[in-house]
Amino acid sequence: MLDNHVRPTYNDIHNLIKDISEKIAAEFAPDLLIAIGTVLVLYALTRTSGFFPARVMRTYLKDPSTKRNIPIHAIGLSLYESLPGTTEEQVGNEVIRTQWLGPESKILLGRRALIIDEVDDSRQTLHYAISELQKDVERELQALPESERDAARTRFAVFVVHNKLKPKVKDLPIDIPYYTGAEVPDVWLDYPWEGNEHDRLATLAKSK
Repeated sequence: MLDNHVRPTYNDIHNLIKDISEKIAAEFAPDLLIAIGTVLVLYALTRTSGFFPARVMRTYLKDPSTKRNIPIHAIGLSLYESLPGTTEEQVGNEVIRTQWLGPESKILLGRRALIIDEVDDSRQTLHYAISELQKDVERELQALPESERDAARTRFAVFVVHNKLKPKVKDLPIDIPYYTGAEVPDVWLDYPWEGNEHDRLATLAKSK
């Protein structure tokens, strides 16, 4: 780590998720996964972020009532990318929504939804995701008879592959279960699904 970079492999991440999945199943038992990524189809911009971890997590978690695979839904959020239409002041300071559940928000009602991302850095993205999803749930609940609302409330939890041990800009609600695969210092994390790191690993594999 001489260059202040940590380069976890696919196998490292797979094992971290495998190790924490049993705890998540026992304590939270999610029946819906929400992966955070950056998605801007019009401009062909995609970033895996929580998509790969969510897919691996689904390998180890099954719906507690049906024992079938848990559905994965995606939301697109960007904090550090410079996107079309954003200003320099927004990059790193404001979470930009690039994809959302839209009319599908009602699928959250009555579910135990696990929100998944690759890293908890400043906590801004996670804070935004939970706050906005909770607003969606409250809006949908208002359409139900008051007697049905408590049973239809959504429970949320968070899983990140890595949590950086650093002061956070935002907080999460204290009643939201929080799970992490590993805690790391405030270093650069080069994930294997990122372009440059993917190319480096491919070149390294060819040389062996």
